[in-house]
Amino acid sequence: MSKDVHLKRRELLKNTGRIISSSYLASFAFPNDLFAQTLSNYPTKPIKIVIPFAAGGTLDAAIRPLSQPLSSLMGQSFIIDNRAGANGMIGAEVVAKSPADGYTLLGTSASFVLNPIVNKDIRYDIIKDFTPITSLMRGVGFVLLVHPSVQANTLQELIALDKKSNKPLAYSSPGIGNTVHIASELFNQKAGTHFLHIPYKGSGPSLNALLAGEVQIGITPPGVVMQFIKTGKLKPLAFTGSSRLPDLPDVPLMAEVGVKDMVFEGTWMGLLGPGNMPDAIVQKIYQDTHKCLQEPGLRNALSSAVSGYVVDGSTPEQFAKQIKDDLKRYSEILKRINLQTS
Repeated sequence: MSKDVHLKRRELLKNTGRIISSSYLASFAFPNDLFAQTLSNYPTKPIKIVIPFAAGGTLDAAIRPLSQPLSSLMGQSFIIDNRAGANGMIGAEVVAKSPADGYTLLGTSASFVLNPIVNKDIRYDIIKDFTPITSLMRGVGFVLLVHPSVQANTLQELIALDKKSNKPLAYSSPGIGNTVHIASELFNQKAGTHFLHIPYKGSGPSLNALLAGEVQIGITPPGVVMQFIKTGKLKPLAFTGSSRLPDLPDVPLMAEVGVKDMVFEGTWMGLLGPGNMPDAIVQKIYQDTHKCLQEPGLRNALSSAVSGYVVDGSTPEQFAKQIKDDLKRYSEILKRINLQTS
């Protein structure tokens, strides 16, 4: 083979290498360009909000009204997907395993923070596998109610009834280890009662059990029970907040009726996404949600539908700090009341 042929072959291979290298690098650059374009156009399809409890609960009462103006502002429909079970862990796991593209979100409550404390078999990490977006509303206290069949019209009468009853009085909750469960066990400890815990799969079934008289007592956020209080289907006896609830001005605080140091306000409703969501998408959802929450019409609607809560709208950074702080706070409460973990 001549020297000229060798030189031509060498030049051909060199040029071919340049072409392959350019194509190879372009194959990596294109997805990045496409990803940037996707971020700038977000959202381009419906967004699903997973609520990890049965329909009809407090979360539904807040998130469904919010989803309507949010849909108008973002130009896409919002699909509410109720995935009840395991105190919210089933729905949360669905979101944890979803793509971090902003099209699957989690609308949840403070029980989200409690689950890793009380459940050893949890299959996700609430810090690493989720991206906090915003706290929508925060609670100001729970109301203690009884079924009308209970022969007690004051909290002290209820405590006396529990002490002389041969059969324990029972209370319902949306599951094991949620804020209702913790507030109820705190009350047992402070008041010296022995109310029996009956867990259900979500706020709706828990409330229905109380309305049907399957259980006698409920300690719950007041939002979804206000209509039943007004119609006499449930009797409110006390409130766990630090000040009386404006919607129930005649219902005394726990301290006012002899149960000292029983103040429990700690609950919230918030939006999170899967872990490692792009900050541009997080900020888009947060800013549009915050804008909706400033509308007087929606604020009034939420205040009416979700009594016992106030509108929040915290930043992603503030919400992330709140989750971490709650992990520490609830761990200390659980130790104090000696709640058994699974």
